[in-house]
Amino acid sequence: MADYDLAIIGGGLNGVSLARDAAGRGLRVVLFEQGDLGAGASSATPRLIHGDLSVLERRGFWRVRRALMERRTWLRIAPHLVRPMQFVIPAHSDERPPWLLRAGLFLYDSLSRSGLPVATTLDITHHPVGNALKRPFGTAFEYSDCVVDDSRLVVVTALDAAERGAVIRTGARCVRADRTDAWRLAVVDRGQRRTITARALANATGAWTSVVAETVLRQPLLAMAAMQMSQIIVPRLFESDNVYVLQNNDGRLIFARPFERDFTLIGTVTREFTGDPAIVAMPGADISYLCEAASRYFRERVTPSDVVQTVSGVNLTLASARSRDGNTLFHARRRKAPLITMFGGDITTSRLRAERAVTKLARFYPMSPRWTAGAVLPGGDFAWNRFDTEVDLARGRWRFLSEPQAQRLVAAYGSRLAAVLGEAKIREELGPAFGPELTGAEVRYLMTHEWARFPEDILWRRSKLGLTMPAADRDALAAFMAGVNDSSRTG
Repeated sequence: MADYDLAIIGGGLNGVSLARDAAGRGLRVVLFEQGDLGAGASSATPRLIHGDLSVLERRGFWRVRRALMERRTWLRIAPHLVRPMQFVIPAHSDERPPWLLRAGLFLYDSLSRSGLPVATTLDITHHPVGNALKRPFGTAFEYSDCVVDDSRLVVVTALDAAERGAVIRTGARCVRADRTDAWRLAVVDRGQRRTITARALANATGAWTSVVAETVLRQPLLAMAAMQMSQIIVPRLFESDNVYVLQNNDGRLIFARPFERDFTLIGTVTREFTGDPAIVAMPGADISYLCEAASRYFRERVTPSDVVQTVSGVNLTLASARSRDGNTLFHARRRKAPLITMFGGDITTSRLRAERAVTKLARFYPMSPRWTAGAVLPGGDFAWNRFDTEVDLARGRWRFLSEPQAQRLVAAYGSRLAAVLGEAKIREELGPAFGPELTGAEVRYLMTHEWARFPEDILWRRSKLGLTMPAADRDALAAFMAGVNDSSRTG
């Protein structure tokens, strides 16, 4: 008998979504990730849960409808990680005519039926959202969509999978896979080589999908194209909580959204990629492109010297059909164990892709029905429109929290915040402080429950505190985490 029903290689959003779905259906699941969860393209998405107006413009009505249905699902199951916001498109005659935008947004609302506010027309010469814009933009359209913390979504999905029985192993690299009526995997797990068997295997290694297929699985894929997506982070450009949708002069839509209180995230620009996906740098031309796109609209000019951080990731698509929906390939032959290959796709439809992929295994062994659309992720057991109430409750229970601190913590942990802060009455009871936000208690929680091993795991994926944390505090954090690791090995 095989050790597991399903082994998954890759701990990005596709991989952890497969693990969650399969574990919840009663399968024995193990996931191997050679680095940290969500360390690749899953932490470099546009951070939007949306139907994508550009797809609607290309008449992809069913695809938009499906994405908007998933948006409603995410609001229901992850209200701490997925937040509704008002998106604003300044209208002007140089690009899409106002009547076309108005008609498109009416159709967008008709396809969504989500209960979020419907699109409206704004006179931004007399509206706060116009304060940051140049004067030529007098009219704008406001509509509803959602933003998401992509890297935390990966970790929380993995957490749910683990609580349902999946084994999640980070720092574990699959070096060989032999296929008979079951898969026999050789894995180097934090320096120790081990062998496991599984009745089915999923290759969900993102930018490394074709490399793993050829060198580890020895199952070459069809021709693949690598695509790099990039954003920039600059100091905050506007006071409004809206997301600005900017029509660039080449027809593309660029998003500028509030990010981590003091910053603005601008993106996304996409280009073909060649090279090592572990080393992804944003080209200067792409940085300039986004700066110029933003400067067309905002009063405050954006230049490359303003860029605090660039964010880039690489994903794959089939060269013959470059679909943003992602690709799921299923291969099964007589007397050969099944193989799922999942790569690409946007964050909005990730849950649905995993659900459909796991369902393909139903003819090989029994499993429970589809379930993930109705089950909240850890910390998400409150209504999406009660986020502010959760913040107030947190401040009432832990009175030492400022409102920004409570907002960050509720956005990360939702209703499970007590697992991080416990019964602390004063901040000092949470252990050492690393800057104004991070405490020893939170670090211990992330290391114990969320697979954090190194400072960058905490500062850039489980939070974005790396944007503001001074070097001295980073050094102190590294020393603290090393001490926790040492004590856990000797304890």
